[in-house]
Amino acid sequence: MTNKPIEPATYFFPSDGNSIPNNPTLPVLIYNQVFNTVDESIANQFEDAFRKNGWTGCWRWSVYDFHHFHCDAHEALGVASGTANLHLGGPHGKAFEVSAGDLIVLPAGTGHKNLGCSHDFQVVGSYPVGQENYTTNRSDAAEYDNVLKRITATPLPESDPMYGKDGPLMRLWRKSLR
Repeated sequence: MTNKPIEPATYFFPSDGNSIPNNPTLPVLIYNQVFNTVDESIANQFEDAFRKNGWTGCWRWSVYDFHHFHCDAHEALGVASGTANLHLGGPHGKAFEVSAGDLIVLPAGTGHKNLGCSHDFQVVGSYPVGQENYTTNRSDAAEYDNVLKRITATPLPESDPMYGKDGPLMRLWRKSLR
């Protein structure tokens, strides 16, 4: 990990109005290359950083190949290996190329989908303490109003998953709520 916190790129995605709500106030954060390949695996480094900074429920896998979101949890995705083309923000969002060492933080409600990836693509996923038992939602217009209420009721994390209480997430997400 670099000594100085990496400033993430921020992206806002509007709701599509009936299926993927995205987050009405918080931006997606993409931190490029927080880890480089070293003696220890990138997956282990992400897990250690997440746990140290109060993000729990770690898992290792991929990203579903269909649009989905979590209405009751923010999600950190640390790219442990490989590359992928991830579509963020639902069908009307934007595709991003990500690679090993990148970190994506999705505020509750943000649509995401794997459009294609290398054979070795793996992410380490994690959630703020208390949000480990999240709901995975798919596009459902009938549930839209209910999930939007749950998204806005999801509490902010107590720390940035990579840099702790003084990390960029804390400043950027609190600024978005003003």
